[in-house]
Amino acid sequence: MAEEFTKEELVLPPCKYEYLDHTADVQLHAWGNSLKEAFEQCGLAMFGYMTEIDTVEIKQCSEIEATGSDLENLLFHYLDELLFLFSCEPFLICSKLTITEFVTEGEEMRIKCKCYGEEFVIGKHPQGTEVKAITYSAMQIVNEPEKNQFEVFVIIDI
Repeated sequence: MAEEFTKEELVLPPCKYEYLDHTADVQLHAWGNSLKEAFEQCGLAMFGYMTEIDTVEIKQCSEIEATGSDLENLLFHYLDELLFLFSCEPFLICSKLTITEFVTEGEEMRIKCKCYGEEFVIGKHPQGTEVKAITYSAMQIVNEPEKNQFEVFVIIDI
């Protein structure tokens, strides 16, 4: 049975990420009008490295949760949960991520995220590069609301 989505759920976000060269791996650089949006864009950047995002239709929605002890740890676990979703849900590739809960203060930071997409199908979705793991190497989070700067940099193991 196909899921039904609202018009708002079917609207894809603008692309606010890029790929930076890195020895043997790739660095994701994402940004947004808020830290929450920068995290969402970073997740999309990871999926965009696996295939061309504009070929991914919204046919199903899964939800993930991640916790962390600090912002870097939260970002790591968030991306790791998205990667796990791709690996087990059978190969859910997402074209839209909506963080519905974003707690970045206190002892346990947490994210809940709705992940919209469809099953990855060779032939329909161009095969990009497999993402093996998320790393802490050179991870950077720019969270400066007073300067309106929200960026994340993450190296993924490919």
